[in-house]
Amino acid sequence: MPRFTNQDGSRNPHGLGTVLRWKLGLHDGRKIDAPSRTPVPRVANDGAALRGAPHDALTWIGHATYLVQLGGKTLITDPVFSKRLAIVPRNGPPGVAVEDLPKIDVVVVTHNHRDHMDAPSLLRLGPEPVYVVPAGCKAWFERAGLRRVVEMQWWESRDVEGFDITFVPSQHWSRRGLLDENTTLWGGYVIARGGVQVYHSGDTAWFDGFAEIGRRAGKIDAAMLPIGAYEPRWFMRTQHIDPIEAVRAFVDLGAERFFAMHWGTYKLTDEDLLEPPQVLREHWDVQGLPESRREIPAIGETVLLGRDRARV
Repeated sequence: MPRFTNQDGSRNPHGLGTVLRWKLGLHDGRKIDAPSRTPVPRVANDGAALRGAPHDALTWIGHATYLVQLGGKTLITDPVFSKRLAIVPRNGPPGVAVEDLPKIDVVVVTHNHRDHMDAPSLLRLGPEPVYVVPAGCKAWFERAGLRRVVEMQWWESRDVEGFDITFVPSQHWSRRGLLDENTTLWGGYVIARGGVQVYHSGDTAWFDGFAEIGRRAGKIDAAMLPIGAYEPRWFMRTQHIDPIEAVRAFVDLGAERFFAMHWGTYKLTDEDLLEPPQVLREHWDVQGLPESRREIPAIGETVLLGRDRARV
């Protein structure tokens, strides 16, 4: 069975032994006593505005799940609506309930980890959307009865339901069972329609590929980048960027606006749930970047793209 690697040839460096070192605290990393649940910024969103007049916008539903609306079409990224992932509870409900979503034309999945490729959530979306997935994932979707599937390799571009979608590299890994590590690919997406282009990184560590993505993609109006799930760094730096690296990635991409994600929804790692946006704001200011280019949406918040930056 073929095994994928990152662009630099690396694979997941952590086996059971290092996982146990982390979970048992047998290391010299930063010790953090943080609760698994805490209030995070949230706005009510019953989906009515999303189902109304077409507008170009991003709505953060939580974790890595964004509703992307461009030119009257709707796409959703890594849809996760579950109340818990294994033993990890969700820190509050999704920003928009599944039943309140507008018609979904396309679903993109960045990799097969269960907090990004969540079977109950995908089955609730049903067989009508087109599912865009990394190489090696198609068979899983077809077995689940989701048969409108487009499988992609890195740098492959396809027109899917009117979206111009390019699958791009990330620095990560894949596994869904005990024996299938790296048998499916992982990555991010550049998504364009009607003159607006957005980027969703998926899970990723820092790598030089951000600059290459920016060069190849051209103007990126919005970059959805993860800012959470990064402690302890000795364990997580090879798979997840932290907020400081997220700012660096944004600069290398040459994107117009930063959209935060992958924080405050599930407590997967050691840092406090509220720490990522605080660190992001501090480092953003240190770098002297304009506040108008930084978006840290509340869960359920819709942010318009284009010249009109008002919120609905």
